[in-house]
Amino acid sequence: MGVLKRFEQRLEGLVNGTFAKVFKSEVQPVEIAGALQRECDNNATIWNRERTVVPNDFIVELSSGDYERLSPYSGQLGDELAGLVRDYAKQQRYSFMGPIKVHLEKADDLDTGLYRVRSRTLASSTSQPGGPQGQGEAPQGAQQGGYGYPPVAAPPMPSAPPPGGPAARRGGPGPGPGPGAPGTTRRWIEINGTRHQISRPTLVLGRSTEADVRIDDPGVSRRHCEIRTGTPPTIQDLGSTNGIVVDGQHTTRATLRDGSRIVVGSTTIIYRQAEG
Repeated sequence: MGVLKRFEQRLEGLVNGTFAKVFKSEVQPVEIAGALQRECDNNATIWNRERTVVPNDFIVELSSGDYERLSPYSGQLGDELAGLVRDYAKQQRYSFMGPIKVHLEKADDLDTGLYRVRSRTLASSTSQPGGPQGQGEAPQGAQQGGYGYPPVAAPPMPSAPPPGGPAARRGGPGPGPGPGAPGTTRRWIEINGTRHQISRPTLVLGRSTEADVRIDDPGVSRRHCEIRTGTPPTIQDLGSTNGIVVDGQHTTRATLRDGSRIVVGSTTIIYRQAEG
């Protein structure tokens, strides 16, 4: 049984009872749970062949209305979501630097039904070295990362890279200018209020778990389309069943600009970019 399905079953009694009224809003627990899984995948940092570290401290930002409905139950919901992250990490053989925490916060810039997930890696001063699913001791001098895309301070890399190539963040390039460095362009996409950083030359979107960004939409093909960060940045249809619509035009290839609206299936994606 999948992690999300087990999570839904654990929440079933809560949703039918305590949470029956508050979850009449558009934001559903399973949506948040899926976003937390993607946050782990997108911010996984490979230390060596035996250990991949993911964030352990999460903030789920909600609109004012959704936050007011959910805040009285934030502790219970946060515990359930933290349990889901722990189960997913065990399945993926991820490790944490400290205890898992999920917090709810209000964001005035979000409309009802939209949410945003931010994460960071917080080292626990009391944790002991552990295996692939356990917590690990923070290396001396490790700093707490800040929330954002990517985290301001990810866990330090090992002094010697593992066999097979240098240690690198999964799905991202090797060492280079950080966010905000002069002459750099930050690129990301927004889907249902969740932000996904584009940190390499291509980003595949689709329904498959092997896609760089997974979109759970029956109208989306397994490998639906690909964003290419060239000059200019473009989007290319990958032979999908339903095609892509960019800024109102049905197309197989289009140039992207900041604010471009991409529609795949029934899902709308906003492309964003900003100079560092």
